Amino acid sequence: MSEKTKELVIIGGGPAGLAAAVAAAEAGVPVEEIRILERDNKLGGILNQCIHNGFGLHTFKEELTGPEYADRFIQKAHELKIPSSLNTMVVDISYDAASGVKKVTAMNRSEGVFTIDARAVILAMGCRERPKGALNIPGYRPAGIYTAGTAQHYVNIDGRMPGKEVVILGSGDIGLIMARRMTLEGAKVKVVAELMPYSGGLKRNIVQCLDDYGIPLKLSHTVVDIEGKERVEAVTIAQVDENRAPIPGTEERYTCDTLLLACGLLPENELSRQLGVEMSPITGGPLVDESLETNLAGVFACGNVLHVHDLVDYVSGEATIAGQNAAKFLSEKRTEKNAPDLKIVTQGGVRYSVPSTIHLDTMADTLTVRFRVGAVYKDQNLAVYLGDTKLQSLKKRVMAPGEMEQVILVKKKLEEVREAGEKSSELKICIEA
Repeated sequence: MSEKTKELVIIGGGPAGLAAAVAAAEAGVPVEEIRILERDNKLGGILNQCIHNGFGLHTFKEELTGPEYADRFIQKAHELKIPSSLNTMVVDISYDAASGVKKVTAMNRSEGVFTIDARAVILAMGCRERPKGALNIPGYRPAGIYTAGTAQHYVNIDGRMPGKEVVILGSGDIGLIMARRMTLEGAKVKVVAELMPYSGGLKRNIVQCLDDYGIPLKLSHTVVDIEGKERVEAVTIAQVDENRAPIPGTEERYTCDTLLLACGLLPENELSRQLGVEMSPITGGPLVDESLETNLAGVFACGNVLHVHDLVDYVSGEATIAGQNAAKFLSEKRTEKNAPDLKIVTQGGVRYSVPSTIHLDTMADTLTVRFRVGAVYKDQNLAVYLGDTKLQSLKKRVMAPGEMEQVILVKKKLEEVREAGEKSSELKICIEA
């Protein structure tokens, strides 16, 4: 087994990994000391199969398709000559607290099994779809059941249609987008069923992908039966009560040959747990501070491995911060972490926050804190407190789980409140009337 050393290893060559690598290089990390490890056969990640437009409005001020957006960062990485290894699977990461070295073990055809001793690591592995086995749907397991992402790959990459008559379970963005995509390719999408009383996708996708094509969205509904032994023949959905249990007598049967599952995304964090990174029970991603650094010094996380984003522009912005802070960490030659000054506590409908802790000495002049709410809230205030001191209150017309929210903290304001005598170390974000 060969062994190498690098200043910075980035695990994942999707939009997060690419943006982090570019930012680190531009912040002064020598490109020969950076290495991107990507398990796919090309850079760009999931964007390569997202051929619809709507990407890049924040980052590039123009509307791009997924491959076009990815290509902007791929070209930048190539211009900077940042090394990347494709078809490379990372199988293990370990952390030596005494030396601060992270041992990244990976394998590919050309190098076999090899280990890289890295001083800093950026976790950018993205996320995966929730599989059918985790959903406890009764019935047989016939052909014709796909996750929405698998169906998207078949249609957009392989040029193959999964089926002609489709039912979709789940109204996350990929489910909504695939409802439109299948329709445009000639399939009949009969219904989109959603277990929750609200959609998990962006409002614009509900309008552009369902309403514009007359595809019904049935909220508080789930699949209760799948018919067919060799191939899906029909699917029965039913309304659910407040405990998400099917209500007898509300069943509706749809003949179809395909069931697409768009039932949520799970951050890909097996390696993170293996490394000893502290995880959020809400997001399934690492807990990070204002620098996007985990509890382990020199280990950073960004993108969908941290928490599931609704816009790739936010992924790139977040990854840029991770790359810049990784470069700063390397320049400081730090091996330990100080205790944070503030812990962010979420209450009253706010489910989690990224980051979850703040070191005031390393915080930038402003800090964007992103989070999701747990239900639909209308005409409510989004409030931020440091101890008993209210820092800000924003009137929000609508807040929904499908759209990420954010507040911007000002370092000077936090310091002023501290200097005025506020001793609390809890910064609270909550919804109030």
